Amino acid sequence: MTKERFGLAVAQLGPIHLNDSRESAVARLMEMMREAAGRGAKLVVFPELALTTFFPRYWMSEEEAEARFFEPSMPGPATQPLFDLAKSLGIGFYLGYAERTPGGQRFNTSILVDEQANIVGRYRKIHLPGHSNHKPDAPFQHLEKKFFEVGNDGFGVWPMLGTNVGQCLCNDRRWPETFRVMSLQDARLVVLGYNTPSWNIHWTEPPHLRMFHHLLSLQANAYQNALWIGAAAKCGSEDGFHMIGGSAIVAPTGEIVAQSQSEEDEVIFAAIDLTLGDNFRNHVFNFAKHRRPEHYGLILERTGVGAPLVRKG
Repeated sequence: MTKERFGLAVAQLGPIHLNDSRESAVARLMEMMREAAGRGAKLVVFPELALTTFFPRYWMSEEEAEARFFEPSMPGPATQPLFDLAKSLGIGFYLGYAERTPGGQRFNTSILVDEQANIVGRYRKIHLPGHSNHKPDAPFQHLEKKFFEVGNDGFGVWPMLGTNVGQCLCNDRRWPETFRVMSLQDARLVVLGYNTPSWNIHWTEPPHLRMFHHLLSLQANAYQNALWIGAAAKCGSEDGFHMIGGSAIVAPTGEIVAQSQSEEDEVIFAAIDLTLGDNFRNHVFNFAKHRRPEHYGLILERTGVGAPLVRKG
């Protein structure tokens, strides 16, 4: 079988502090885009909320957050240079940011941009973690449910750069439905950004489990859906609040083929083989042959846990 090579870069971002400007963040993204292109990447993956600090950790009004951290257009004045550079380099990219729509809705959003700097795909985060009420006793807040609406676009897959690319954001990676829906649309590569705090504010959890569960989610979903995953962190200590790194490229075998080694700006790269998942798609995870959706109805019928379905016999 002929291998189908695809240059994939994941661009991890170190901390972006409250007082850092959009322009300074974009300059860092552009520097990593140049490195990714120089290493032969067709696509570079940037993190979730890549233009600002992770502002949902702070209690403020929705109006203040909107004025300080949301993008009313994409590209905008601060981000246009990133699009211009991508076009000049002939490289596609994935970017996460806080979106304010013309109608005033707020979403945690990511986009896919092709090598001509055209936005070809948009995703709005569906699995919003955290809370909407103020928790004054917590070491920090996690207010995505306050600042963002639940995404209204579903999980899409877009033909681009000669393959089929899906996208999601952060907490979505922990939910198996995310990847299965995209795999059923023939996704060969799923890309995502994340900002994951090192500490769990809801219960005492050993910090090492944060990284373990992050990688476990990527590896299990890559294997069970026979696809590649590229995941980009924004990480390190933002104004004293620490987030995990662990940016990674994961193969359809479930193996990690590249992983970041720092909590700073860092580009990782792999010339991935897009045919690597074919044997899994044709055999173990041949959906058309082996799936039995007539027995999966409960997944759609229930949101929370209910009583066992009692059957006679």
